[in-house]
Amino acid sequence: MNIPIIDEVVEQLKVMPQQLQWQVLEFVRALVRAELRGTPGQQLLRFAGSIPPDDLQLMREAIKQDCERVDVGEW
Repeated sequence: MNIPIIDEVVEQLKVMPQQLQWQVLEFVRALVRAELRGTPGQQLLRFAGSIPPDDLQLMREAIKQDCERVDVGEW
């Protein structure tokens, strides 16, 4: 694909109804906001290995047992 992404998006927007264009604009704005939030992974590396292996095993088992169940009345 030789067409730059921005140019392709603009071309697609040109053929969309205005309501869909607004939805795209809102989505792009939400993506920009989402990218600015959070903590960079590099800053979280200091926590790597801080959970004891026994606790990790308990977590794995709980996930394996409970994540395949659906509690219909939970919500």
